Amino acid sequence: MQYWIEHCAVAGSAISGVLAASGRKVDLFGVIVLAIITAFGGGTLRDVILGELPVFWVRDPNYLYTAIGAALFTFVFARWFAFPDNLMQMADASGLALFTILGARKATLYLTSLGIPAAPVIAVAMGVVTGVAGGALRDALIREVPLVFRKQIYLYATAAIAGAFAYVLLRRLGWSDPRASLAGISLILVLRLAAIRWKLSLPDFERHGETS
Repeated sequence: MQYWIEHCAVAGSAISGVLAASGRKVDLFGVIVLAIITAFGGGTLRDVILGELPVFWVRDPNYLYTAIGAALFTFVFARWFAFPDNLMQMADASGLALFTILGARKATLYLTSLGIPAAPVIAVAMGVVTGVAGGALRDALIREVPLVFRKQIYLYATAAIAGAFAYVLLRRLGWSDPRASLAGISLILVLRLAAIRWKLSLPDFERHGETS
């Protein structure tokens, strides 16, 4: 189940990478590059930080095939059919939810296997890095402010933090890994999609007496 969830996360992130190239005059090669960076950027950074080398997609090239396959399918499909305007945000939200929990889980298990107690803050941090770094790299390549830094994107990193924290907390309360993972993934999706729907965001910082 873990393995297939990882492939779903890779596919969802790759699709969001392709859709981000829409209207930017990017050719097929560029589209595939964006898809791969979006799908693997966060997990690669996580594995490098943890010292688990080679990184996950080098150890198992099937992840690469999944990303390229999803990119090619989306590229071809988009030339013949119209995608909903919010499809990229939905694909990105699914990738964010799946990768965040996978990152928190992997950090916990890997550090524990080394005999290093996995502090909750480390697991949460690795989950967030896994969830948001790929999208940030994608946006930087297309000369956009990364989604994670844009107020109008609504509860992006906040949703990832909440979901990763929920996963870690539920595991410490004795929940099984599948149940805790599902709860964390669901929380991220609910927060992210609700924020998109109702334009929810954190308050801006303003000093007393300042006006926007």
